[in-house]
Amino acid sequence: MRKHHDRLETRAPRRREAELFARLPEVIRAAGKLPAWRRHLRGVEPESVRDREALARLPVLRKSDLPALQKGRAPFGGLVPGTAAGYRRLMMSPGPIFEPESHGSDPWRVARALTAAGVGRGDIVLNTFSYHLTPGAWCFDAGAGALGCAVIPAGPGNTDAQFDLIEAYRPTIYAGVPDFLKILLDLAREKGRDLSSLRRAAVSGAAFPASLQAEFRERGIEAYQSYATAECGVIAYETPARDGLVVNEDLVLEVLRPGTGRPVAAGEIGEIVVTILDPRKPLIRFATGDLTAIMPGVSPCGRTNLRIRGWLGRADQAAKVKGMFVRPEQLAALASRHAELGRCRLVVTRVGEADAMCLKAEAASPAPGLADAVALSLRAVLKLSGAVEIVAPGTLPNDGKVIDDMRAPA
Repeated sequence: MRKHHDRLETRAPRRREAELFARLPEVIRAAGKLPAWRRHLRGVEPESVRDREALARLPVLRKSDLPALQKGRAPFGGLVPGTAAGYRRLMMSPGPIFEPESHGSDPWRVARALTAAGVGRGDIVLNTFSYHLTPGAWCFDAGAGALGCAVIPAGPGNTDAQFDLIEAYRPTIYAGVPDFLKILLDLAREKGRDLSSLRRAAVSGAAFPASLQAEFRERGIEAYQSYATAECGVIAYETPARDGLVVNEDLVLEVLRPGTGRPVAAGEIGEIVVTILDPRKPLIRFATGDLTAIMPGVSPCGRTNLRIRGWLGRADQAAKVKGMFVRPEQLAALASRHAELGRCRLVVTRVGEADAMCLKAEAASPAPGLADAVALSLRAVLKLSGAVEIVAPGTLPNDGKVIDDMRAPA
């Protein structure tokens, strides 16, 4: 088992900072050749952006802006070079947001996170992220392949087939959302199926509380979480130190006061903003909509990059449920299917160790079966199942909130 992925992870912090910002002007020049970035960065002189203060003066591009930016400028809104035919895979995240996958052995920068989780050549990875349209499965598939692992493209669900695969191939690594690993373990115990080959897990895409991590450990699986987005790949990852998440190499991470472009004070919670130093697919001051805080010092594991506390909530009203983003505009589309509905609010909670959601919708004279019909629309629009509760007009608070994420921060 390799302790570190390479020497970049143990560079002196000042050296890393100097090397990252020496590369930034080239990335800004490359971005300036693309129509959307040229408009977004109008007037920016690339050579002048060589430190964090200069970077903080550049405008922020918000994830929530991508659907509108891409609409009418298909497929990528002028943010990436070339045409769709120039990429290896063409995917779509909820929003919709169209996501291209570049050519290369590890385009989403997942291999470092897997190395930190103890994954290496000779491991067999059970990849239960969805291989349908969204990038998650392909991110971890590529990262595992870059390390010389064999990958089982299992996807989520279909637990009996999963058990057959596990007993036949004896995978050592689970990759997927933590909720599904718990489902597999619980059902395997109930049905007498053998999952003993799974010794480690690389999880992402959903809340991973300490209680669930401890439960996995008691059942013989060391699980490590990553913070990732479809646009950036892995941004930060957990290490054996179990002390925050270490920021990935080849990117600059800032923590900003939500709704602004200004960095917060050290240790203060703010919005995660990422700059990817890849001139072939530039991403400059990309606001993810997630909250975190930078931790002081360096990790006891020997990696010297910044550490963050992990996911601490959302800076906007979008929420990640069971690994999928749910956005206010999706709820508006859902409500438009049912003329009887007034205000709606999606309440997201945890039930046991799994994400759960309930759509509360106001209706003056609900017809019989309305709740069932709305539940079908919920599944069709959000690609997720949830409960539906029809309530009287005036029941929901008049505060403009349409997504109420009541889960405790990790």
